[in-house]
Amino acid sequence: MIKVLAIDDEPLALKQLATYIQKIPFFELIGECQSAHEAKVIIDEENVDAIFCDINMPDLNGMDFVKSLSAPPIIVFTTAYSEYAIESYKVNATDYLLKPFGLDDLKRAANKIKKQYDLEHQAEALTQEESEVSQTDDDNALFLKTEHKVIRIEIDNIRYIEGMSEYLKIHLDSQSKPIIVLLSMKRLEEHLPKFFMRIHRSYIINLKKIQEVNKSRVIMGEDLYIPIGDLYRESFNKYLNTKFLGK
Repeated sequence: MIKVLAIDDEPLALKQLATYIQKIPFFELIGECQSAHEAKVIIDEENVDAIFCDINMPDLNGMDFVKSLSAPPIIVFTTAYSEYAIESYKVNATDYLLKPFGLDDLKRAANKIKKQYDLEHQAEALTQEESEVSQTDDDNALFLKTEHKVIRIEIDNIRYIEGMSEYLKIHLDSQSKPIIVLLSMKRLEEHLPKFFMRIHRSYIINLKKIQEVNKSRVIMGEDLYIPIGDLYRESFNKYLNTKFLGK
């Protein structure tokens, strides 16, 4: 599924856009945003493959928003003003929808997105072994670059991962000092098995290591409390409900 974000400052236009996106079988709508600032928060925290973005928005318009992204997803601009068409392609937009547009228009844009998405992921597969993260054949370890060397880490040995700007601290059971790597949360998250979960924008935890859940935090050990972020509370609670045996 291609993870898609809808952005438009007009509530009715946003609702219509979201409705169209949900009719595309290979799309997964992961958010509806009424500002570029809202969208930036989601893009920083989630894997977003494509965005449908209005151009004329207060505070930060869609064009400047896309230019501000260091690694923008696939872009389709939506606007009522045709004069932005040429500028949109200067920022490598995949398509440009002139309002008012219908479902057929969005389907054509969706097919362009899928074509680009498939091409990018084919290229990614070919260069996977050159990635900063590699997985071993037994699927139980990772190779990570740290300082000037590559080290092997047993996945089961990871207690939790802490994000700090462009770096990650990987906390292990086997040692008190964390391993620090230059890597994004999203990138490492892609290589972790299902028993790891992101419960805060700055924390991924090993679910097998949870000792207690107390209000808005997870207790992973003595004096080790990991906060549960609002954006992640629902998915974490769903996980707890699958394991909970009480009344």
